[in-house]
Amino acid sequence: MGGHHYDRPRLLHLFALMKQTKTMDKKPTLAEFLKKIELLKEKAGVDLSTSEDLSLAVMNLISLEEHFFFTGVKTKKDEYFDMSSEIRELRKQLLAQLMPEHEGETWCISKHLLSATMRLIEVGNKLHSEGERERAKKIFENAYRVYSLFWALKLKLVKGEKIKDAAKSSDRLEDLVSKLADCCDE
Repeated sequence: MGGHHYDRPRLLHLFALMKQTKTMDKKPTLAEFLKKIELLKEKAGVDLSTSEDLSLAVMNLISLEEHFFFTGVKTKKDEYFDMSSEIRELRKQLLAQLMPEHEGETWCISKHLLSATMRLIEVGNKLHSEGERERAKKIFENAYRVYSLFWALKLKLVKGEKIKDAAKSSDRLEDLVSKLADCCDE
């Protein structure tokens, strides 16, 4: 998808700079948020499309874990539980690549944010296929908000315990994800 490689040391340096400019008591404005993203793009030439693809893979692996579980229960065949365990191990490895520096509950939060995103997308797709386009659109918007929260957590723009507050100002987070998705210079 993108033309640049994920340069972890430069990215971490930029995030450290971003944190230095942020005060603890003040939430960043939309303009400050966008300025930080532009700085990130200019200084690092970062392409996060690989991480975005990886996040989608993790979502699908979580979904596969669930399907193998339910299939195992319904068929009473243990091999489905074994496959679920294999998928879980792969999902853990890939999630570790997405969230190499996690603290407290951020690992579980990120897993559940990705899982909820996938489930909302599936519900939206089902509603859309049934002709309920307006309901589907609202579900898709919710999926994007949840996915935006994952990226805010991953990029350390919000702390795990502040996710609830961040959800209230999701316009900023959605704009952030849009900016990050557009960071490829193709």
